[in-house]
Amino acid sequence: MATLNKLRRDHGNMARLLHVLSLRHTTLEEGERPDFRQIREIVDYILDYMDGFLKPLERLYSENLLSGKPDGEALSRRMTEDYRALHTRLKLLSETLDMILMDAVVPMERFIDDFKAYLDAHQAYLKAEREKLFPFLRLYLTDAEQQELLEMLPDSAQSNLSRLREDYPELYAEFKEAPSPFS
Repeated sequence: MATLNKLRRDHGNMARLLHVLSLRHTTLEEGERPDFRQIREIVDYILDYMDGFLKPLERLYSENLLSGKPDGEALSRRMTEDYRALHTRLKLLSETLDMILMDAVVPMERFIDDFKAYLDAHQAYLKAEREKLFPFLRLYLTDAEQQELLEMLPDSAQSNLSRLREDYPELYAEFKEAPSPFS
């Protein structure tokens, strides 16, 4: 159960960060200029988290924790593919943010569209976690398998959130006020 609690907490934190990013996206759509450094900081946080989470996720699937379970292989393949595609999309967004911060000419319409596409894709991924992966793990993983998964998960997410809180207190306040995906 500790595994699912950690996954749900990380999931909730990610949903809150996406909410904050969606507010920045709305600012852009309204023709105002948001704090691109702040957006970059959130994107860096998410990339760091995803980089740390990718190996345990792939290991979970490759070590066959989910294979042999009903629909486990199909679910794991889909979630892994979606995660990789999401990571690629976020890296491209990160590179575009770098260009903006270096005062390169970037068509804002394209950036706004790419930003929205990323937000939509990540929201869809979180929905799949909530509706498919979490119930699957709860139903089919034994206590020993859940413990094995817990040991694979990165610990850095909370320390990275602390850094975000210290560097951007207003951003962290927005993050804390964002709605929980589980309420």
